Amino acid sequence: MKCSKRRTQKQPVRPSRREMPLLYPSAEQGLTSEQARALLAAGWGNEAVASPAKSDKQIVRENVFTYFNLIFVVLAACLLLVGDIWDMSFLLLAAANTAIGIGQQLRSKRTIEKLTVLTASSADVIRDGEKQRIPVDRLVREDVVEFGSGAQIPADGTILSGQVQVNEGLVTGEADAITKKAGDGLLSGSFVISGRCRARLDRVGADSYAAKLTLAAKKESAPAKSEMMRSLDRLIRFIGVALIPIGIALFYNQFVIQDLGLRQSVVSMVAALVGMIPEGLYFLTSVALAVSVARMARNRTLIHEMNAIETLARVDVLCVDKTGTITRPEMEVREVVPLDVEAYPQQDIADILGSFYQVMEADNDTARALAEKFPRGLGWRAEAVIPFTSATKWSAVSFANHGTFAVGAPESILGKDFAPLEKRCRYFAEKGCRVLLLAQCDGAAEGRLDGLILPVALLVLENPVRPDAIKTFAYFASQGVAVKVISGDNPVTVSAVAAQAGIDGAGDWVDARELKTDQDIARAVQKYTVFGRVVPGQKRKIVRALQSAGHIAAMTGDGVNDVLALKDADCGIAMASGADAACQAAQLVLLDSDFSALPKVVAEGRRVINNIQRSSALYLVKNILSFFLAIITLFADFPYPFVPMQLTLISALTIGIPSFFLALEPNHDLIRGKFMLNVLRRACPGGLTDILVILFAELFVFTLELTLGELTTICVILMAANGLTVLYYVARPLDLKRGLLLGTMCGAMLVALLTMGGLFSLSPLSFPGLLVMIVLVMLVVPCNMYLERLFDAVSRVLLRRRESRERRRSARSSFDQTDPER
Repeated sequence: MKCSKRRTQKQPVRPSRREMPLLYPSAEQGLTSEQARALLAAGWGNEAVASPAKSDKQIVRENVFTYFNLIFVVLAACLLLVGDIWDMSFLLLAAANTAIGIGQQLRSKRTIEKLTVLTASSADVIRDGEKQRIPVDRLVREDVVEFGSGAQIPADGTILSGQVQVNEGLVTGEADAITKKAGDGLLSGSFVISGRCRARLDRVGADSYAAKLTLAAKKESAPAKSEMMRSLDRLIRFIGVALIPIGIALFYNQFVIQDLGLRQSVVSMVAALVGMIPEGLYFLTSVALAVSVARMARNRTLIHEMNAIETLARVDVLCVDKTGTITRPEMEVREVVPLDVEAYPQQDIADILGSFYQVMEADNDTARALAEKFPRGLGWRAEAVIPFTSATKWSAVSFANHGTFAVGAPESILGKDFAPLEKRCRYFAEKGCRVLLLAQCDGAAEGRLDGLILPVALLVLENPVRPDAIKTFAYFASQGVAVKVISGDNPVTVSAVAAQAGIDGAGDWVDARELKTDQDIARAVQKYTVFGRVVPGQKRKIVRALQSAGHIAAMTGDGVNDVLALKDADCGIAMASGADAACQAAQLVLLDSDFSALPKVVAEGRRVINNIQRSSALYLVKNILSFFLAIITLFADFPYPFVPMQLTLISALTIGIPSFFLALEPNHDLIRGKFMLNVLRRACPGGLTDILVILFAELFVFTLELTLGELTTICVILMAANGLTVLYYVARPLDLKRGLLLGTMCGAMLVALLTMGGLFSLSPLSFPGLLVMIVLVMLVVPCNMYLERLFDAVSRVLLRRRESRERRRSARSSFDQTDPER
């Protein structure tokens, strides 16, 4: 079944609704095309309540009308009032950041829209008596829609014919399967586990249950942000709040206390505030994420939630299913092993299976393989059909005058009587085959088989390991990502397949039926790699147990039994060839259903987050200096040593231009620790070096009675030297491209300082001033090196303490789980 995607296009505006009479279409005929067109024109269509994508106007508005752009405009107006037009050059940098941000986000939006048009969500609708597939947003009230296994319900409706089992866990929180028959209601947002039905849509669009929940959620809270974006928001809020009082106090200090005059006081205040604003940091982050989403889209990977990029970069445990992930999704019947040849010869077994799959819908890979192998039945009349569920792990059909037959997991069908067949099943399981049992019994009802159960035959199926699976799992092992294989299959089978794929610890398996409590599961995730005979609720608990143990867990899946685990995982990854509901629940969809593409996706996530961390450090060096220098200036009899034009030069050559190049560099290291702590660790040595050398410069200048122009020149040169030194540390390890970038920025800075001094308000230095500048420039690199080593040592100590705390916490947790009474 083709997977549906969340639409990221701008939705059409829903017309105001006109009253239309109810038509009560039949399950066989549905609406006519004319009736559907009339209902759509009258506003009774199933349009989404709100588009998750931003419109072009929103993108432009959000990039132009920002708090910091407003501050820039106010500061420019202050300079204009005192006649200093030249120092308004920071507006050019702000405009460039805004234009680049708008351009890249619009470009990424176009890429996603093109991809989404090709993969829009659709449904099977009955119109004019014929079944046709149309986009879900073209459905109308009273459309008759046919739902099968894996389908997600797009609107509230009533079943007209057929029977299904649905899971409403995504909308009600109740994870148990619910049987729905003719006359029962279906909730939008729920999904079909098994069976097939035709239902009439009664409440569409904004009237549906899921739409009302969505609207309520939108009113109560905004979409959750990643740890990185939350950290940036907090930083920007802090700076935004601090700017105004610091600016007012600094102007008062310069104008009233130091009596520097109106023009000089305004210029100094503006320079300090411009230096405190990380003007390109938020834009850089947004652009880098937008470019990353577009790159993934071009590689046939669709991102539903931007947070998934950062989460992927931090994943340290990957939970995978066997079928469709480690192996190819297509299954083949390897052999049929009769268990009582006299009572059930081969031909009788073929007739039974042919008749079984004439009436049982083949809604999963195993059933489809058996239906293709045994296409001819005897036309027996079915009295009852019980579809397969992940909870029972069998399906059954009761035939008039021929008895009841069941197909499913041998241990689930036979229960305590499985022991005589265990050895024969294990023989095939150890070869990586899936073993099912065909059995006859007296009767069947939902969840149970009645009477005497007679084993008829073992059905041995196989699906080969993907040829690129070994390479894929080797990549994750090399990146420190543990793999957990979670499957409904026999654990011996799953273990054998995992070993063929080269998964570390494939021999450490457990039968999930032995895991009775949450404590059992919590212990098992620490000990085992392979989990067999897992039911959907246990998949969810396994993911939660990993998260409780401090892991960042990603989950891959393609079936309805994966939906709840996909939703709970830190990052849910669905295969596009899988169930609609799985793709709707996931944050990321592999459109080619190719698991081997996942290493590229993880590498892209790590690249963008690592590079944002690296580039953010460049911005914060200047912000740390400007913030603390402004505070020091308030309490010391020193003028602020910079003018805005000088900070624009330093920002462009040591921060702005390098950061955009570095943000696109390969960088696939596993991300550890908190975003802001990592950034501060990189930025603090450079920021503190700036503060120290500039304070020394001010002391020397006033001791030697040098001019304010000389102080400004010395401070600009020191800040430039330190900025380039920080750029070197951030760009390590240097390769040809990064070396060329560093060399170009050094050359450009040298040319600007030597040939355009007048342009940037630089003054000639006297001999004492020259000596001060040389001595302090020579201190920049040693000071940076010492502080780098100091912060490295502190980081190692803090890391050891954190690891020690985590080990103690893990030990306490294990002890508590061993003794539930605690």
